Amino acid sequence: MNKSKKATVKKDIKNLLQEYIKPEEYRHKVRIHSVDVEGDIQVYYAIQKVKGVGPTFAKAILEATNIPADKLVGLLSDEEIKKIEDVIEKPSKYNIPSWCLNRPRDPETGKDLHYAGSNLVLRVKRDIELMIKMGTWKGLRHKLGLKVRGQRTKTTGRKGLTVGVGKKKS
Repeated sequence: MNKSKKATVKKDIKNLLQEYIKPEEYRHKVRIHSVDVEGDIQVYYAIQKVKGVGPTFAKAILEATNIPADKLVGLLSDEEIKKIEDVIEKPSKYNIPSWCLNRPRDPETGKDLHYAGSNLVLRVKRDIELMIKMGTWKGLRHKLGLKVRGQRTKTTGRKGLTVGVGKKKS
C-alpha cells in the first residue's frame, strides 16, 4: 500500500469523526434553574428535570422561547438558558395559558402562579401545615401518617413490623 492511499483513508475517518466530535462551545454540564443537567440530553427532556416542569409546560417553554426541542442542552447559549429560566419564573409574561401552570387561582393571591424547584417544595409543605392547622380531613391524615387520597389501607401502606394475616390457634 502506498502512502497516498493511507492519507486518504485517514481523511475519510477524520471526516466521519467530525460528526461525533463536539464543537468548542459545547458544555458537558449545564445548570438550569438550580439543577445540573448533562449536555447530551435534548432540551425538551432536560427542562423536565426541574421540579415543577412537566411535559406540557416544557413544550410551552420551548414554543415561547423558539428553541428546537431536539437541540442538545450542551449547545445552548447563556442567553437561551436565561430565557428558559425567565419563562419558568414568569410564565404569564410569555402568554402561557393558566391551565398549564401548577397553581392556577392561588388561594392567597387569586392569581395564576407557577412554582418550580425549591419554591414548589416549600409551598407544598406550607399547604400541608395549613391543612393540619385547620384540622381538615386531609390534614388529620397527614398528621397521623396515613394515606390521604382514599387509597386502601387494610393491606398496603404498612410500616414497621406489621403482620398481615396470622393463623388462629385452635
